[in-house]
Amino acid sequence: MSVVYISLGSNMEDRVAYIQQAIKLLQSSRDFSLVRSSTLYETEPWGNKDQPWFVNAVIEAKTKFSPVELLHHCQEVEKNLGRVRDGVARWGQRCIDIDIIFYDNEIINLPELIIPHKFMHKRAFVLVPILELIPLYKHPVFGKTMISLHEELQEPEDVFLYGTLRT
Repeated sequence: MSVVYISLGSNMEDRVAYIQQAIKLLQSSRDFSLVRSSTLYETEPWGNKDQPWFVNAVIEAKTKFSPVELLHHCQEVEKNLGRVRDGVARWGQRCIDIDIIFYDNEIINLPELIIPHKFMHKRAFVLVPILELIPLYKHPVFGKTMISLHEELQEPEDVFLYGTLRT
């Protein structure tokens, strides 16, 4: 089984409930099992700042899915929770956002999927929770630890501890 790290975020309605439901739906497949999760963080929006703040977390999981199968599984969970991908509102408000950050140590560059996630090293809302799980893990492309990437952030968005994730 492959080890994956997935970022989850929500900035609509009951943000924590959306994240909890997403994790339950991800685990509904026998090809996906949760190992552990970070705590929850309330985070300033990235990109488009004119929207409600997010609640974010990162989970570690094991999966039998290939990277593309995992992407489709994540997108199906988003769809089941009401996420609409209309291509208009980039970095906009969303009930749930699920991003694959790492898939083992693989580097994947496909039209529909880039792993490691192409913006993760610029986002405090990903780096802060992932520091709880794998602070010394080296980014497969940059060769830098999560600690180093976090220290190198320029103008990071605000990230505040929000609470514990119940799964």
